[in-house]
Amino acid sequence: MLKKNKFIQIIELGVKSYKEGLKIQEELFQQTIDLKINNRRKNIHIPTNNYLLWVEHTPVITLGKSGKSQHLLLSEKQLQEKNIEFFSTNRGGDITFHGPGQIVGYPILDLDNFFTDIHKYLRYLEEAIILTLEEYDLLGLRSKGETGVWLDAGTPFARKICAMGVKASRWVTMHGFALNVNTDLSYFDNIVPCGIKGKSVTSLAKELKREVPFGEVKNKIEAHLAKLFEANFNKMSV
Repeated sequence: MLKKNKFIQIIELGVKSYKEGLKIQEELFQQTIDLKINNRRKNIHIPTNNYLLWVEHTPVITLGKSGKSQHLLLSEKQLQEKNIEFFSTNRGGDITFHGPGQIVGYPILDLDNFFTDIHKYLRYLEEAIILTLEEYDLLGLRSKGETGVWLDAGTPFARKICAMGVKASRWVTMHGFALNVNTDLSYFDNIVPCGIKGKSVTSLAKELKREVPFGEVKNKIEAHLAKLFEANFNKMSV
């Protein structure tokens, strides 16, 4: 039986534009896929690496593969005036906003090291956020048919606190989740969040009525991911 690498390297990217973050993701994603292809071709087993990138993006609106352009409520000129970038991406999901005060996590995992089940993978990402919110006495919930984490899901007061969208190829993942921590929620007025009309967004700061330290939240998420994925973490900065 081949030994699986359950070590995940955490890379702190700091504040980066979406384009910069995407470039780093794509390089690590492709390196992992290339190694897997080479292993199979040569019938060898060089262990693949796993990563979790932490980043805080400059203001950007991204549209996923299933997204509709009409869910963007700004013209190109208005985007420029508000200094918001726009990207169409290859992740799953619809439209969302990334920006200051939001924690974005990009797991680049070779699921062959853990389990080969995308549905389970998404549920584990959600569970890590739900367990983190629980530590702040907030009841995070899943909403039927909608990826991500909500508060008061299934009620007229439903509000999304964490968006998710991923891509996978040869069981290697990229993209990930975005948790609103101290986010300026007025940015979401420029889109139909995740393509869902009539539902609002929220943040940890809004719910707790105080700013929340980024490092504190990241540490909690990391601890829950480590348990769920039965993984070990190590940190580095770029």
